[in-house]
Amino acid sequence: MNGHNVFAGAFVDRSGQRRKDSQWLTKAIERPNAGFMPVWRGKCLIAREPPGIELLCHHKVDPLMVMEELVFLGIFDDSPAFAFDVETDEAPFSDAGNYHDLRYLGSVLPAAEANLAAHAVALINWHRLQRYCGRCGSATKANSGGNTRSCTDSGCGVEIFPRVDPAIIVLVAADKQCLLGRQASWPEEHYSTIAGFVEPGESLEDAVRREVLEETNIEVGEIRYHSSQPWPFPSSLMLGFTARAKSCDIRLNDGELQDARWFTRKECQSGFPKLPFRLSIARRLVDDWLERG
Repeated sequence: MNGHNVFAGAFVDRSGQRRKDSQWLTKAIERPNAGFMPVWRGKCLIAREPPGIELLCHHKVDPLMVMEELVFLGIFDDSPAFAFDVETDEAPFSDAGNYHDLRYLGSVLPAAEANLAAHAVALINWHRLQRYCGRCGSATKANSGGNTRSCTDSGCGVEIFPRVDPAIIVLVAADKQCLLGRQASWPEEHYSTIAGFVEPGESLEDAVRREVLEETNIEVGEIRYHSSQPWPFPSSLMLGFTARAKSCDIRLNDGELQDARWFTRKECQSGFPKLPFRLSIARRLVDDWLERG
């Protein structure tokens, strides 16, 4: 197994030690090489040809940027990088490029830029959902360079951190076949690996066994960790595994899947089933299984 999954990779020096240094952040914002990424309707601005993240200069974005809500992403290409939310009806800075969502960006951007875009969109989405305190209902404000929020009520003052929802995704194999399923809402003939969210009080291994059993009635034995992928749709972390099946009789127990089947390597390479999109960890799990054959 080589490389990393789309959106993953430590390409940005997140400089966590700088987030609470307000003086350093103020100076970084004013640096001539500072770059600012507008996020409009969950989309990032990219240059037209060739596709690439468009980081704008301070004076260009200043009219639309709320300084108190600016998100410090870290040091990217030796320059401080920031993201900010834009709530205009029309797409701003359209002279610099076009706005695209992460599913598109993950397929066309260099790995480092896809990683930066995923980081920015995930934090901007989180800020939108945390404008009020979940404990007392008061307004919140951004802290730590936009990497936390805190309640503005002096009697509460709770600090809120970005949430990441862990989800398992697993390639289950038996003999020379792998287990794939499909939901009714997916494009025709598309199948993927089994996945689901980890529940409170549950280990990752337990979540793998539970999800596979609930969705397909298959019991699994040996489980091995494969890799992980940030999946900011809106805030998941996909934790990939492979597993060996202890049973083979498929039954759709919880109704989440429309269909589930065992497929051989030859079938997976034949055009049916249609495999997961290449930017997903699901596709990497399948491709690695095919290569091992």
